[in-house]
Amino acid sequence: MIDVQQLHERILEELDMTREVEDEELTQIIHRVLREAGEREYISLGERTSFGIELFNAFRKLDLLQEFVEDEDITEIMINGTHNIFYEKKGRLYQSEKRFLSKEKLEDVIQQIVAGSNRIVNEASPIVDARLPDGSRVNVILAPVALNGPIVTIRKFPKESITMARLIEWNSVNEEVAAFLSTLVISGYNIFISGGTGSGKTTFLNALSRYIPEDERIITIEDNAELKIEGISNLVSLEARNANSEGSGEITIRDLIKSALRMRPTRIIVGEVRSAEALDMLQALNTGHDGSLSTGHANSPKDMLSRLETMVLMGMDLPLPAIRRQIASGIDILVHLGRLRDKSRKVLEVTEVTGYQDGEILLQPIYIFEETGEKDGKIQGIWKKAHELSHTGKLLAAGCKTGEKDTDVQHICRGDACDGMAVLPLRVGGGRSPADGSVLLPQLGEGVHREEEKRISRAV
Repeated sequence: MIDVQQLHERILEELDMTREVEDEELTQIIHRVLREAGEREYISLGERTSFGIELFNAFRKLDLLQEFVEDEDITEIMINGTHNIFYEKKGRLYQSEKRFLSKEKLEDVIQQIVAGSNRIVNEASPIVDARLPDGSRVNVILAPVALNGPIVTIRKFPKESITMARLIEWNSVNEEVAAFLSTLVISGYNIFISGGTGSGKTTFLNALSRYIPEDERIITIEDNAELKIEGISNLVSLEARNANSEGSGEITIRDLIKSALRMRPTRIIVGEVRSAEALDMLQALNTGHDGSLSTGHANSPKDMLSRLETMVLMGMDLPLPAIRRQIASGIDILVHLGRLRDKSRKVLEVTEVTGYQDGEILLQPIYIFEETGEKDGKIQGIWKKAHELSHTGKLLAAGCKTGEKDTDVQHICRGDACDGMAVLPLRVGGGRSPADGSVLLPQLGEGVHREEEKRISRAV
């Protein structure tokens, strides 16, 4: 039986380590080694192709992980040491039969991944976040922290940007809620997206960002760059940096937020707040940077506010009433996402922060997802309108006016501030405001089987 490890060692003997070996030369060496092995023992064409790909990936890519990374149906890859590889495919967890040949080989792949993000991981600093060239998020934990390690978790993102139209098609949100939120983005409401792990917060943030007017200056701040903001020419992307091997050179999200305030941003997008940077984010939201966006982990909108209070206290010892006033003043809308038992991701609640009274932050739900049953194993439900938007000041300031119907959310945006954004809810295509003053909103007709572009002329 052919031993891949022996083939690997044979190729190493053939390689000239004193110079850079091109891919074409490496491929020729692999084919020659396989041909020699085939002369000693029969190898079918399928096996030869499989061995060739596996050996090339071992030298040039991510070894056996490359197959999982290239499979677009796989969304998460979990490596628990050398012998346990799990992956999530279409919402279900599976265990792979593949194994790393040795702990050293797995560590080589880890160092290759981490070096690509200019990060360092070793026994002295055994935890690191990194990313793959395609933007996939990587978390690594080495021994001695990981007792059965090394542990690697890779969260993959779709290669194509997920638009609001696609989310509607997947029934993650409905037409009315999507159109309502897109108008709030255009009008400069500060929106905070909350949800549990894997609920789709980053994906939803990317989809919302497509409605930011293209003439604004946007600064994104992330611990690990994952956002894909498209169509904005005046875009600045900042990424935090860990300390080097000497323990110096660290640049935190707090440092980046403080610097961003001096860079004349129209909006600031913080990929995720986890700690004391919540204080600086609230300062930014309360200093004229309307339309800013951020995300955080929480089980409900109310829990998200409690977590923000705790995170602010991690950065500065402030009276709780002062913190709550800052939150109530800075955040306008909370969008809570969840992953349901059928593994689908949905917008569960859109809540307005209406103010601060008697020591408490006041919340008012605008849309709530209610389950109506199951069909073919998929949860069915509706997004129920609970209340109207109370604070319409930013809509009016952006040149929008509220329609007279009580049963519909209708806002008519006029003027350059909205860049010609129009009536909601609308049955139109998905995308960013074109330069001619028209608007592209999520396609809401015929089940959203395709994205159309329908332009709405500027209201006169």
